Amino acid sequence: MVQWSTMKRLLSTLLVPAVLLCAARAQEKKPDPNRVAGKESLARLESIDGWKTIFNGKDLSGWHGDTEGYVVKDGVLVCQKGAKNLYTDSEYSDFVFSFQFKLTESGNNGLGIRVPKGGHASRDGMELQILDHRGKKYNSKSEDGKRTLTWLKPWQVHGSIYSIFPARTGYLKPLDQWNEQIVICVEDHIKIILNGAVIMDAYLDDITPVDGKDHPGMRRKSGHIMFAGHSDHIEFKDISIADFSVAPPRPDTNGDNTPPAGFKALFNGSDLTGWKGLAHKDATKRRALAGEELKTAQEAADAIMNKHWSVKDGVLTYTGKGQSLCTAKDYGDFEMYCDWKIPPGADSGIYLRGTPQIQIWDPWDPRLKDGETLDGPEDWVTAYRNGRNLGSGGLWNNKRASNRPLALADNKPGEWNTFFIRMVGDKVSIWLNEKLIVDRTELENYWDRDGDRDIPLPRADQIELQHHGSELFFKNLYIRELPY
Repeated sequence: MVQWSTMKRLLSTLLVPAVLLCAARAQEKKPDPNRVAGKESLARLESIDGWKTIFNGKDLSGWHGDTEGYVVKDGVLVCQKGAKNLYTDSEYSDFVFSFQFKLTESGNNGLGIRVPKGGHASRDGMELQILDHRGKKYNSKSEDGKRTLTWLKPWQVHGSIYSIFPARTGYLKPLDQWNEQIVICVEDHIKIILNGAVIMDAYLDDITPVDGKDHPGMRRKSGHIMFAGHSDHIEFKDISIADFSVAPPRPDTNGDNTPPAGFKALFNGSDLTGWKGLAHKDATKRRALAGEELKTAQEAADAIMNKHWSVKDGVLTYTGKGQSLCTAKDYGDFEMYCDWKIPPGADSGIYLRGTPQIQIWDPWDPRLKDGETLDGPEDWVTAYRNGRNLGSGGLWNNKRASNRPLALADNKPGEWNTFFIRMVGDKVSIWLNEKLIVDRTELENYWDRDGDRDIPLPRADQIELQHHGSELFFKNLYIRELPY
């Protein structure tokens, strides 16, 4: 029989390491999600090759406004005490803006975006706060000295869209150090990365201003970038921008399968490099595949792809008897050109992020069986009950948002058509043969529906050329990834 004293020693031997292990685990810091998100965003930005310096470090060329209050000293743009607003000469719509800044104690400035000429940053455009919200001017100690009280509202701290949406705090560097900030502004998406951490990630269409007031600047599509001085000394340097304004609806190229400036070819005109077969018809189940199961499914899908998809005279050609063709790479936000051609009566589509679909079909096909005729208006309505007579390009599987094109813009079967597709967040715009047919319409999640609420689309996934039992022809597939 084991004595109690011996039992206590055994328990002590077992429990002490367990307690120490629990304490050690409790002290382990969980990864900061804002820094994790920042690292992912910065990795995507590494591929940008269109940066343009808009402050030369010597003078204020390219800027106008308070050119006396702002001066250049030793390569640094200095907002002197008492200075007001400084505007870029150029206007910008969608862009990535990168700069460094150094604050003074309680220093206040702002970064105005999409501001009209002579406009007020926070009213006529949007003002992103540049502020030492830790400063004495905005904070005081409670009577017991145990708490810091701030006079600022949440939407006034650094990085916030003033009066509209608050930023996350805790990432400003000490006053004597330079801060690095990147602002992504594409359509309604505003993301701010401060010193490697995401402090703002907002879609303007989905938010209501926190101050409860109307802000017309939220609806502006373009304007000047400006430093909105608040009479405090602030310093700036390394100011550059990458322009992501909407590309034209038809690419400017020097021949088939040659991408325009800023775009990459999805199809090289020679073979199926960069493409793969459809591993599973259900995207949710496909995404769940892993390891040997994924390898086996993909090998089988690629075999089907190679049997039914081929390249003939620079054209991606499909027999109509296999499965959809998928990009080997996943894409998030992007612009895409695609030339397509179908025979009479054919049916196809383009899946974005693995989600159906931008419709492709023959608007003039009544789909009659041999010997059938259309004898009157009721017969015509019945024949076109699925909406194909409205034309290609609609987001056909939408249930709430519109699934119809704004206009019939198709060329006749046997003729080439050109799509220009722009996807930002879950919104899609489409031009067909240079006509706008879908204007920032939500692409609903076909695969993951939860009653009346859609589960958000995957942030990135494959693009698919849809198999629907018809011969198909594609060429001039180009893509430009947009920052997010």
